[in-house]
Amino acid sequence: MSPTLASLAAQHCKPRKGAEHALSRGEAEQRLALLPGWALSDDGHFISKDFRFRDFHRTMTFVNAVAWIAHVEDHHPDLDLGYGHCLVRFNTHDVGGLSENDFICAAKVEALQVERAP
Repeated sequence: MSPTLASLAAQHCKPRKGAEHALSRGEAEQRLALLPGWALSDDGHFISKDFRFRDFHRTMTFVNAVAWIAHVEDHHPDLDLGYGHCLVRFNTHDVGGLSENDFICAAKVEALQVERAP
């Protein structure tokens, strides 16, 4: 059975080390199709999405929620933020690319109920 956005968000990250845990480009693209607005890098090593907000306060609320997800899951994204936006980028250094953990966390971020800019 193929994963869904809800089934990904319901999972928890597991320690994954070594190339055997890396997803193929096809597996990554299949999971990426579940994540609206997320993009796969040209080299296939990370996924990202730039979230937009009406103001800095909402941006920081989102950043704090993402930080909590990262803490609970022990899987940490790269964040680039400014007034009204936060770029979230996931990859798994220990596998040299993307793992299931990246898509689990991206699904959890996607499920956040925060007010975004239109």
